[in-house]
Amino acid sequence: MTIAAVKQKLHSYIDQANMDELEVICKLLEHNNGMSIDDETIAELDKRWNNYTSGASKTYTLEEFSENIQSRRSNASCLV
Repeated sequence: MTIAAVKQKLHSYIDQANMDELEVICKLLEHNNGMSIDDETIAELDKRWNNYTSGASKTYTLEEFSENIQSRRSNASCLV
């Protein structure tokens, strides 16, 4: 992908983003401070994003996640 294509893609994301998303983008860019992300990491993030947006990945609500953790903690304490 060319730098022009990347810039266009970013502009498209920014033009469609809501305030929360814009704040996340700003924080991400501010905290990056010149650090680079290797191609392997970018490919993995792209794969995960595509799985998420296509519905291929299972997602959980905060409540489901909390219940799962509590259940695992309860089961682990039985093993000790």
